[in-house]
Amino acid sequence: MSKIIFNEHQLRLLEANPNVESVSERAIQYTADFKLRAVKENQAGKGPKQIFEENAFDPDMIGVKKAQSALSLWRKTVHIHGEQGFLEERRGKSSTGRPKKVNVSSDKKLAKAEARIQLLDAELTLLKKLDELERKAKKKQFQLQIRSIN
Repeated sequence: MSKIIFNEHQLRLLEANPNVESVSERAIQYTADFKLRAVKENQAGKGPKQIFEENAFDPDMIGVKKAQSALSLWRKTVHIHGEQGFLEERRGKSSTGRPKKVNVSSDKKLAKAEARIQLLDAELTLLKKLDELERKAKKKQFQLQIRSIN
């Protein structure tokens, strides 16, 4: 996410640009057509700043590094997925994130609950032992203080 935060005036300017699909305070979503054109122009030798300026973007407003990183990402997309990479939604595909909880059998739910109970029991036992050790250490320290006074 960008550190740049767009103000209302900048948001209106960006929304009016035909190469912008949507815009928020921190992010610009460009049209697939613009991304493809930008990659082709970049491969033909134009720099990111020049491409963005020619397409009515102010590099000072969006950030030159933002233009460079966006173009780098788009080139990678074209290299891996081809021109179709901009036309299809790829977010979430081949995700290795948290597994979905849909269609979990009752046996798996029970096994998970039992494992959680065992974990919590072990944690409770550990906390009890720590508490007992703390009490013994305090008692011993107190006894040493009393002996040093007498």
